[in-house]
Amino acid sequence: MEQRMKNPAAYIEGSVEALQSIAAMPHGHGVPDATLELVHLRASQINGCAWCLEYGHRLAKKAGETDERLSTVAAWREAPYFDDAERAALALAESITRIADTSDAVPDHIWEEAAKHYDEEGLAALVMHVAMTNVWNRLNVSVRQVAGTWA
Repeated sequence: MEQRMKNPAAYIEGSVEALQSIAAMPHGHGVPDATLELVHLRASQINGCAWCLEYGHRLAKKAGETDERLSTVAAWREAPYFDDAERAALALAESITRIADTSDAVPDHIWEEAAKHYDEEGLAALVMHVAMTNVWNRLNVSVRQVAGTWA
């Protein structure tokens, strides 16, 4: 795979810093960092963003994630390593990422399950984190950003 161009945010003055600032905001608002990293990885898997997967894997390891959990996040429904709150966050992340796949983009049962585990601040953090992950995914996938690089 050959990269088409630098990440588009690199061309618009202040974009990288603004996006990084927004992406950092969900941390510390009721959702464990490890859970945020898991939902980042799951959204990035769905979107096929190799750069985000490699970067997210490093962040998840830094947040204390185990190899077992990281290697099975794509199959979180069947893997025994995730608790109910993490499963709710992953289901929400999948729904938000796949909004065009169904007429009910984020079904009530998905939202209600997440709401059992996270208060409104935590839900806001999850929604913002998944949304920003999708922004980064789309920027990187569009230009074929090579994993392990930033240019």
